[in-house]
Amino acid sequence: MKPVRPKKKLGQHFLNDLTIAKKIATLLDNQSCQKVLEIGPGMGVLTQFLVGKEKEIHLVEIDTESILFLKNRFSTEDVNLIQADFLTLDLSSFMGLTPYAVIGNFPYNISSQIVFKVLEHKEYIPFFAGMFQKEVAERICEPPGSKKYGILSVLCQLYYTPIYLFTVPPQVFSPPPKVDSAVLEMKIKTELNLDCDEKLLVQIVKQSFQQRRKTLRNSLKTLNIPEFIREDTIFGRRPETLSGTEFIELTKRISNGTVSN
Repeated sequence: MKPVRPKKKLGQHFLNDLTIAKKIATLLDNQSCQKVLEIGPGMGVLTQFLVGKEKEIHLVEIDTESILFLKNRFSTEDVNLIQADFLTLDLSSFMGLTPYAVIGNFPYNISSQIVFKVLEHKEYIPFFAGMFQKEVAERICEPPGSKKYGILSVLCQLYYTPIYLFTVPPQVFSPPPKVDSAVLEMKIKTELNLDCDEKLLVQIVKQSFQQRRKTLRNSLKTLNIPEFIREDTIFGRRPETLSGTEFIELTKRISNGTVSN
């Protein structure tokens, strides 16, 4: 019996353009990971181009109708399918502790949260690629000094090399979204060693941009930084003017209790 296509849920935008799906899948061709995790496969438009790449294909999908459709379309020999919310999924249990790539046509409403979870598991995810809302993709790749530069920009660029690949128009989706989309890829930086308290670094970056109109001297008040350190000129700057390297140096100064020369 022919499987029934899942109904379109509110907020879902299914990719219909097979050429674009194939382009996204080919991003894996030069990656050494033997395992791939696809987030939100929906009707398997991207999945069909992942199957046959001589890699372990793992799918996580939250929608029940999509799960039934995927089970009818793909065999258990081709894919390992689980019904779960990626944001709450125990990745170590599901994917193990060997490197894997993450790929997908990411739901716009949780795409930033997906990126943050990938960052939390970066030691196992050397490659991350897929479809985002264009604005999110631009923020990830944005250099310092602009309004789009923010938490995602700093953290992604500290650990990965993000590349904005191409823009995708609304009409290739069903239903069409009201905004453009974009495909990007992120490759982990080799020999990564930030040489600072990374937990504190993430806290500083997030707290700085939560009050981005304020200087660091004001936005980081709750960290109880000694006054002689807060007199350093860097605390008179706003977060969007700092590069990732400068955030690392700022973290070192705060954790070591030193000022710059």
